Amino acid sequence: MLSRRIVAVRPLTRAVVPAAARLRPHFTQIRTALTDAEKVELADPNQNGGYINPPAELRSKRDPYGDYWDKQDRRNYGEPCHEDHDILGAVSLHDYDHFTPGWGFVLMGTFIASVFGLCTAVSMVYPDKVSAPKTYGDGLEAELGGKGALLARKPGQGW
Repeated sequence: MLSRRIVAVRPLTRAVVPAAARLRPHFTQIRTALTDAEKVELADPNQNGGYINPPAELRSKRDPYGDYWDKQDRRNYGEPCHEDHDILGAVSLHDYDHFTPGWGFVLMGTFIASVFGLCTAVSMVYPDKVSAPKTYGDGLEAELGGKGALLARKPGQGW
């Protein structure tokens, strides 16, 4: 009964005591205005802290004979790195562009047709029988299950 009275009185205390005088829990946050860092974060769609990202360019596509500060990575001193530098760097995997995708499909189709053609030619020429046929005296009647079972070849039976 006492708990019902406490529950009934609680809304009255909230109405009587102003909101500013009530204690707030320690885990709540009150935001009044955005800080400069938060403004940059909202304006930055890439979420990289306002870092000016240079255009994506493979380092291996740059002039290999150019005068770079870093000869291996083909990069000059102070030049900003792309945020995907591990993918675009000079020591990353190479971009294979020796021929177009259409020509690649032609080459792959030619390979597959050659393999299947070779398999067909071998299957037509290759004999489909055992090189040394083996026969049994009684056809292994008892060993294979007795009367009515599929027997092994008896002497004189053809293939």
